[in-house]
Amino acid sequence: MKNIIFRISALVFVSVFIFFGLLVNTSCVKEEDYLETSGSLAKLSFSVDTLKFDTVFTTLGSTTKQVKVYNHNDKPIMFSSVRLKSGASSRFRINVDGDTALIAHNVSIEAHDSMFIFVRVNVNPNSESSPFLIEDAIEFNVKDASKSLPLTAFGRNAIYHYPNHSFESGGEVYKYSVIDCSKDWDASKPHIIFGYAVVDEDSVLNIKEGAEIYFSNDACLWVYDGGTLNISGSVLNPVLLTSIRKDEHYKELPGQWQGIWLSSGSKDNVISAAVIENASVGVLVDTVANANPTLVINNTIIKNMSLAGLYGQGAVIEGDNLLIHNCRMATVALTLGGRYVFSNSTFANFWNYDSRKSASVILNNWYQDITGHIQLRPLVEASFNNCIIYGSLAEEISLDKNDGATFNYSFNYCLLRTKSDFVGDLIINKDPLFVNKDEGNYHLLLESPAIGAGSSVYVQNPYDLDNVIRQTPPTIGAYEYVEEVEENQKYRRR
Repeated sequence: MKNIIFRISALVFVSVFIFFGLLVNTSCVKEEDYLETSGSLAKLSFSVDTLKFDTVFTTLGSTTKQVKVYNHNDKPIMFSSVRLKSGASSRFRINVDGDTALIAHNVSIEAHDSMFIFVRVNVNPNSESSPFLIEDAIEFNVKDASKSLPLTAFGRNAIYHYPNHSFESGGEVYKYSVIDCSKDWDASKPHIIFGYAVVDEDSVLNIKEGAEIYFSNDACLWVYDGGTLNISGSVLNPVLLTSIRKDEHYKELPGQWQGIWLSSGSKDNVISAAVIENASVGVLVDTVANANPTLVINNTIIKNMSLAGLYGQGAVIEGDNLLIHNCRMATVALTLGGRYVFSNSTFANFWNYDSRKSASVILNNWYQDITGHIQLRPLVEASFNNCIIYGSLAEEISLDKNDGATFNYSFNYCLLRTKSDFVGDLIINKDPLFVNKDEGNYHLLLESPAIGAGSSVYVQNPYDLDNVIRQTPPTIGAYEYVEEVEENQKYRRR
């Protein structure tokens, strides 16, 4: 009974409050005080000249953007309507002060005040292979005139991979689709992946230069046992693997998808000339399946990872001309033994989203199983040749060694940031002098100690990550130094 009385009392109180609120509002501004003339529009402005949306994939819809509308007049302004110029045929939708109708009537803004309008866009599929422009405008009408704010978006058709199977593991349900590998993925249309997209056993997925693959939250490209991934981009037209969201906040945000998983038993995987960004782990490489490397990776950039850039688990990996940077834990984690050779690469970690405690490069030859027992895995080889390993920590190399198993590693003609007493032709704890690490530009300045400090013995590819010819002796790291590179840093990388 008390609850009922309380509810009734509350309802009466709210009703009284609304009533008096309306009374106050109507008494403050009389109808004749509102501006409704074309002259009033001259002092109407917007927070942007044009509200622009980045690429919007067909059928998926966009994120919501907002625009602020300012009334610089000395009196309130009353719009007879605020509407989309194209009406019901518009691909845009607006929310005007909570009103989601195509036309909002009798909308007002107080003198020297403002209001927000929220806008989104949805694009229908068509026959276009290239991005196409979508245009409209928000029209603000008074009695005898109107003023418009342009709206633009680029729509793109795409090939979608939605999960249509599921399996359970460890109490979790995983949804996946099996990729039809009979057709190569090329640059004609981007691919959009939801859930796990699987390269099945005895299948080879060929991804050609210029292809673009976008991943939704928690999506993964999974190469199953017996399957093979073959990415063959070009230096001037790399393959892009990235998160689906590209609005400003998400453009460089790590951890938006899971990454590429080359599972134990996958074989002969090649990643050549790719950009892999904004995932949890760029490439997870499990145990080798045959005598060949599990992964050969070259001319590739991996960046913005919430865990690790390249994560090997008892794998065999050969890498050349790599740039791996901005990872929350490690740029390269080589665990559970294996065999690894990296040449002419830059592993730079200046992660600044939060504190980073782990080294940029991790080597390991053991693990603890679920029973608590130590299991040993020989690290047959971990060679770094003509490489830069540098970052914001005083120690960027972790040697996680168990003396009961093989633990072979070497650094040859490298620039390292470390507290260890490595010997050889090395440059220890000298700043490599990157052009602009905050912007991800890891070319070198003229004064860099890495210039001409490498060895030609480890140069198999005569060109660097920018397709610039290597000098003799070469510069350490992914980029050869030439004056033209320092003067103009706008190279092919995305």
